[in-house]
Amino acid sequence: MADRLVIANGIVVTMNDAREVHHGGTVVVEGDRVVAVHPRGPEADAARAGASRVIDATDKAVLPGLVDLHYHTALGKGYSDHLPLLEYLETCWYPIIRALDHEAAYWAALASYSESLRCGVTTVNDMYRRLDALAPAAERIGIRAVLSNDVATDEHRLDTLADNERAYREWHGKADGRIEVYVGIEWLPLASPELLRDARGLADDLGTGIHVHLNESLGEVQTVLERFGRRPTELAFDTGLLGPDTIAAHCVWLSDTEIALMRETGTRISHNPVSNAKLGNGIARVPEMIAAGLTVGLGHDAAECNNSRDLFEVMKYASLVHRANRVDAGLFQAPDVLAMATRNGADALGHQTGRIEVGRKADLALVGLRNQMFTPLEPGNAEHLYSHLVFAANGSSVDTTIVDGVVVLDEGVFTTIDEGEVLAKANEAFLRVLDRIRG
Repeated sequence: MADRLVIANGIVVTMNDAREVHHGGTVVVEGDRVVAVHPRGPEADAARAGASRVIDATDKAVLPGLVDLHYHTALGKGYSDHLPLLEYLETCWYPIIRALDHEAAYWAALASYSESLRCGVTTVNDMYRRLDALAPAAERIGIRAVLSNDVATDEHRLDTLADNERAYREWHGKADGRIEVYVGIEWLPLASPELLRDARGLADDLGTGIHVHLNESLGEVQTVLERFGRRPTELAFDTGLLGPDTIAAHCVWLSDTEIALMRETGTRISHNPVSNAKLGNGIARVPEMIAAGLTVGLGHDAAECNNSRDLFEVMKYASLVHRANRVDAGLFQAPDVLAMATRNGADALGHQTGRIEVGRKADLALVGLRNQMFTPLEPGNAEHLYSHLVFAANGSSVDTTIVDGVVVLDEGVFTTIDEGEVLAKANEAFLRVLDRIRG
């Protein structure tokens, strides 16, 4: 019989279709699945019988684990991050990822994933290099990871579709299914129509998804127009790259036609407002995307162009930038933004996460409420709690993180890694790669 974990006496924010919030509720986990969700009452009390462990969630909110829908493992956070996108890519990002060795990628991934888990993120959609290092890191720390390579045409000295296929065949489905491998396309200025068609063909052959940057900056749109005579999303459509199995990151500069193409193909979008703001790339037309019926989740992008992997911070930005830009305080209310960070991201990836419901995966985050961020909090007032979660909280309020029914962060302490070792090794790796870049 599977181990039985009971999380009792918490405020259970289910994010189910009815947006139920159970004050004093209980979540029962057996193995990797939620098997019961009880409001306060006799059933909740009886659920403790036979439990392998009971977590007392008094003064805590129990959330579905957050889903970071656009993610890059990062080694050089805070380094040379004062530049606009293209200049930053050419002088910092690409040199670092070209100079990566296996060990540097491994420790960078562990450092990245550990910060995410500390912030209640249980799933990352991570496009990077050296997946043979990232996958073992994800397996060790216990996070749910969708991995893809940085694929570009050969002259750019990044990854190839052959690299991506090898990673898929070695790692897809490992760690009891927590690790998946998608086909990654860096972005269209480093691609060709032939590469995009081949990427779709490979994804279809493997039965997997696609992760791509699209319409991130005006410069990208202009470059692709000049080279191919089509806007980026139009070219992606022409080559078959779009589809319900495709995560398109950024999508800041979508035309009406391109939004319609996203709707026609069912392509999923990751909105990354913090990195878009920091790099001066603009504000995506998310209200129009949502009005078109598109599934829009949230991503932090990379710590180099965000400086934080805290998805609570991203949630706040995701509401405020649009309210300011459209001069409309009615946009992006807190429950809707939390849905973007949970159920929308899970739906985009086709995962049975993102909601606390019977039969779904037990990916959960426990958030401590006994602090200034959540004070005052009216008992029984779900709207008050939603407001604090989106507009007041940050990742430091996360107490415990559970992935696949396994407690990987237990009252602030990792159960799967030596955190001090990870941080030290990641710092050493950065300095080693920096020396290699400088020659």
